[in-house]
Amino acid sequence: MIVDDPTAHRSRWHWRTLDDAAGGLALDLGLYAVSATFAAITAVTSTLLPHRAWGAVAAVGYLLATLTVIAQLLLRRRSPSSPLTGLPARWAVTGFAWATTTLLPLAWQSIDRAGGRTDRAQEEVLVVEQAGSRLLEHGTPYLGPDAIAALPPGEQLMGYTPYQPGMAVFGLPRALLDSWWTDSRVWFAVGTALALALAVVALRRTPATTGQATSSATHRRDAALLRGVQAATVLPICALTLATGGDDLPVLALCLLALAFAAADRPGRAGLAVGLAGALKLFAWPVALVLIVWGLTRRAGTQVAIGAIGLPIAALLPALLVDRDALTENVLRFPLGHGLVTSPAQSPFPGYLIANALPAGRLIAAGLLVAAGVAIAVRLARRPPRTAVATALICGYGLLAAIALMPSTRFGYLLYPLALLTWAPALHRAGDTPTAAVADERSGRTTSA
Repeated sequence: MIVDDPTAHRSRWHWRTLDDAAGGLALDLGLYAVSATFAAITAVTSTLLPHRAWGAVAAVGYLLATLTVIAQLLLRRRSPSSPLTGLPARWAVTGFAWATTTLLPLAWQSIDRAGGRTDRAQEEVLVVEQAGSRLLEHGTPYLGPDAIAALPPGEQLMGYTPYQPGMAVFGLPRALLDSWWTDSRVWFAVGTALALALAVVALRRTPATTGQATSSATHRRDAALLRGVQAATVLPICALTLATGGDDLPVLALCLLALAFAAADRPGRAGLAVGLAGALKLFAWPVALVLIVWGLTRRAGTQVAIGAIGLPIAALLPALLVDRDALTENVLRFPLGHGLVTSPAQSPFPGYLIANALPAGRLIAAGLLVAAGVAIAVRLARRPPRTAVATALICGYGLLAAIALMPSTRFGYLLYPLALLTWAPALHRAGDTPTAAVADERSGRTTSA
């Protein structure tokens, strides 16, 4: 007989108890109230002007969502079965919160920027739009090392495009027409919304369980799905990023879509989704690797790999053929710290602190990062993930370790592991047997009796 480790069982019970309190409304209240506080503090204290502008608008949106949830809680006490307090109503509040804390400030800043304001976008917005213009004019989104060196020293950083070639597609609208709705953030939002919508549809079409408890299990899965969508939309780290910069959100949403297709047992579609993400940014490549290993456990590794590897290669080939040195300078040398200028990513995580505080610190940090990668590789080889849930957990914890140990990183990158780990509970499906779930999700923490 296979049983759960009691400690793991208790941790799941505590989380489910917290998440189910007051029908999920208690945690909703905490999310919106804390987010309102964060947005207000950002509006007053941030040194980045786009962030301050976001905070001023988003604080009001989060406050309105908080007051709405308080009203729902009061109504639930008087009428527990009211439809205004159920899951559909919580989805509606989430949509309202995303509109007021992300889409509204995004549109506001885009309109201000089109009107001449220069403090209404982060640098990555300009970089992506310049990449789109270069792609349209020269067939590659990258400047070569000589062209970057010829720029004034203060402009050399903006000459780099440290993304995969596919990211330039979001800059094409601005290259064709100068208007507020051609701002690359608008199209980041469109891509994010489309990918998340497809992910929700894919998971809702996937049976949550078999047997007599189907209705209850489906409700639990849908509640977990709502929590996952909240993590990718209204969580401040995601809302702030999309409204002011935004390039990470479509990458994240495509990774979540790939995991949703994995849960639906659609390995080919999972490979295509994560391949699209990998054609945008390197952060998706570890997710692609773990998904390929998941596919191998289902004799579908080739199906996953065709999209997961094929699409990024197809995106790289034109840039490689047009200017190989430009591609190498932007995609390899600059991220590895060997470009003409260094990355400004300097959040005080352990890898950055070690790299800057110890003798040979960069080598030590790089060694720790490699060690973490080797540990994950050993885990994949010894206990490959057989479920989408386990795949999401490995990706989430793996990226969290990588972000913590990278010598140059950003606080905003935490949106990847936070969203992936929150997404995992929504990926349970009828075909996941208890034995497989225990073996995968708890890394073998089982006992035999």
